[in-house]
Amino acid sequence: MCRWMAYTGKPIPLDALLYAPEHNLIDQSMSSRLRDKPTNGDGFGVGWYGPRQMPGLYRSLRPAWNDPNLRNLAEQIDAHLMLAHVRASSLAPVQHTNCHPFRCGRWLFVHNGEIHDFGKLRRDLLLQVDPALFNHIQGTTDSEAMFHLALTFGLENDVPGALARMAGCVEQTARDNGVRGSLQMTLGVSDGESIWAVRYASEGEAPSLFHSIDVDQMAALMPDIASAIGESARSIVSEPIGKFAELWIEVPQGSILHALDGTIRILPFTPLT
Repeated sequence: MCRWMAYTGKPIPLDALLYAPEHNLIDQSMSSRLRDKPTNGDGFGVGWYGPRQMPGLYRSLRPAWNDPNLRNLAEQIDAHLMLAHVRASSLAPVQHTNCHPFRCGRWLFVHNGEIHDFGKLRRDLLLQVDPALFNHIQGTTDSEAMFHLALTFGLENDVPGALARMAGCVEQTARDNGVRGSLQMTLGVSDGESIWAVRYASEGEAPSLFHSIDVDQMAALMPDIASAIGESARSIVSEPIGKFAELWIEVPQGSILHALDGTIRILPFTPLT
């Protein structure tokens, strides 16, 4: 499984969160603490929002800890919202088009988890993607299929509903094909204004997900720029970063989180069919 993080608030240099805090996302690509296999070295990516409507995107097959271009870019780019991801491949090949985040127009999407037995379900799921979106799919992951199903089910106008319908579609397709426990996920999606995150599993324990408490915690993570981050700064992470893991709040399983203007709302998440 993978690791991802998101930030929203006043513009900050990307490296302030990707590199500066203890046990940051780049460290987690080498030594994750909350999964059995600690390495997430099958590519990485970062998407960010700046002055243009379409987000910037940098993805690479190299391990995140071994890409000097990422560090150089992160030192120079400021963003008010970003999503970053380090990948541990399950079945999909290690290739550039399978690296997260995935982008479509102004939307960014990251995912940790899997659709169980995706190879058996892939054709039926992809046939449910809007034909106008189908040719936009470049890779072979279950994550990219989930993103385009969510777009198909109305992500542009109703994020919680679209994600719930996507999850319901996956579970119904799995049942139709005799697959149990089909969906295990945390995911993050943004339109550049807010961040939505879901933690859910059809059966068993969903992957871990946490959110920051308040701006004081964010300032402690980024002391060099603490005076510049503003009251609305918040972060969502697969596992805690910084010195004090206990300061992070775990997102309950079966929940959807919305982060906007410094406010975090958490509501129950239930797939819809």
